[in-house]
Amino acid sequence: MFRGVTAINLDAKGRFAIPTRFREELQDCCDRQLVVTVAVNEKCIGEPGCLWLYPLPEWEKLELTVSKLPTLNKMAGKLRRFLIGNATETEMDAQGRLLLSEKLRKFAHMEKKLILVGQLNKFEIWNEDAWNAKENEWLEGDDNEGLEELESLSF
Repeated sequence: MFRGVTAINLDAKGRFAIPTRFREELQDCCDRQLVVTVAVNEKCIGEPGCLWLYPLPEWEKLELTVSKLPTLNKMAGKLRRFLIGNATETEMDAQGRLLLSEKLRKFAHMEKKLILVGQLNKFEIWNEDAWNAKENEWLEGDDNEGLEELESLSF
């Protein structure tokens, strides 16, 4: 399970280092094999400044779920093309680094400063400015969509 927020840097070659605390788990769960793709929001629209990073076994579960969606459903087709079509396999090297493709870096406007956010079974990789803007939006927002579904949640 991946949790927490970590500031990381992208090098000139488009690589970033996975924080040390996650490297052993990634070695054990997926033999350092990961998949990175564009992040999508609840409307199946690309989330500006964000990518998703999955350990390969978690990605394969997602692919299976997506493959079962109706092929003639417009939103399912959009999701499949966007999420699966932009997926790129990557391998964590011996120094714990991952290479982000140029296409994905451009999509998410990733240059130097990034934020890695643990999301239990995956990570989000954010452009630092986009993360800060989104965090402010969440703190100041009054969006209640989906709130009813969380009413039984207890902490």
